[in-house]
Amino acid sequence: MSNVYLGRQPILDIDGELNSYEVLYREGHEEKEGTSNRYVSAAVINSVLNKFGTSDILGDRKAFIKIDEKFLMSDLIFTIPNNFFIFSIVAVDITERTVERFEQLKEKGYTLAINDILFDDTSFNKYLKILYTISYVKIDFDKEFKDDNDIYSIIDALRKHDIKVVATKIEDEETYTLAKEFGCDLFQGYFFSKPKIFESKTYDPAQANILHLYTLLMEDTNIDELTAEFEKNYAITVQLLQYINSCAFHFKKRIASIHHVLTLVGRTPLAQWLMLMIYSKSVSKTPTLSPLMLMVKHRTEMMECLLKIVEPECGSNTLGQAYFVGVLSLIDTIFGVELEIILDDMNIDDVVSNALLRDEGILGDIYALIRNIEEFNTHGIEKFVKKYNLHDSVMDELTIKSMQEVTAFENNFCKI
Repeated sequence: MSNVYLGRQPILDIDGELNSYEVLYREGHEEKEGTSNRYVSAAVINSVLNKFGTSDILGDRKAFIKIDEKFLMSDLIFTIPNNFFIFSIVAVDITERTVERFEQLKEKGYTLAINDILFDDTSFNKYLKILYTISYVKIDFDKEFKDDNDIYSIIDALRKHDIKVVATKIEDEETYTLAKEFGCDLFQGYFFSKPKIFESKTYDPAQANILHLYTLLMEDTNIDELTAEFEKNYAITVQLLQYINSCAFHFKKRIASIHHVLTLVGRTPLAQWLMLMIYSKSVSKTPTLSPLMLMVKHRTEMMECLLKIVEPECGSNTLGQAYFVGVLSLIDTIFGVELEIILDDMNIDDVVSNALLRDEGILGDIYALIRNIEEFNTHGIEKFVKKYNLHDSVMDELTIKSMQEVTAFENNFCKI
């Protein structure tokens, strides 16, 4: 029996906030002949609705899910609740029957999208009959456009029909900027995790303070001196106390000071949280979590869970190293400085550094696997599963568990 892989890719709005997801599904040993999109779509929906639960996987957000014409025309589609998914229709012929089905779905409250429209008059004109039923159009920005004027005119026409344009395959800042210039509303891809490296090899004062606090925590600094240093950084201290006092922790008494935190929580867990916190926009006094913070939360969760499976006897020190591989993996994106420089400045040990910079050792293998999961590279995932002789279902279960943990983390954080 082959593995089954479920993935979740973020879709951001124009302000860089998480708007929705695309849920991806694939059987292992890549696409057997005769496997239809209808089967794949039915399997995804069944997994999310029945096996895992929409609130655990999606939170309060909707998910785009690709369907083909067979699934569109099947009465099975009407058994799916209309408040969880956006049906993104692939390669559909516009006939009287399909137009009628679009109208039926629209009338029953379903949200519809056209997947990867081509920028030419012929392709666009064939959808004119159904534009009033469509809420989104997804455009692949990995393709080369023949005429920029055509792109502007088509996107303008779509927006006049109150259709939001989703730019897909956005993998770098240049493509993201282009998509925004064309007037796209939503953006899909991991472009937000790509660092902008500055020529200066220094940090701004706020970043330097974070690294200074981290260093003090990991060294044998007197607790009174450490408390005083934290209290100088008001925004970080307030955020930390709010989170510690939230439902994420279960202390008998509510914590009232940094000194109390250090006594009960310990230096290493506090250092881990401090590094995680720098990804949050809440440090800058905004109420939501950045996509980067949710991504790094996913990475730390997967690093620790996978290590426990591959090395059941691993100790707390190795688990701590696994955590820091996850939490430091995107630190260059935040600081805008080469990762190697940051790791050297922070005096990170060789096991963690080699895993991050060269995919070395077991932690390097796990880190490479997590990137393959994010990119939905099933070949890379299967290579890891085979190397470590894992059970068929383990990757699916771990991926879902991580999605659930990240969703719960976001919900808890936003209640602070």
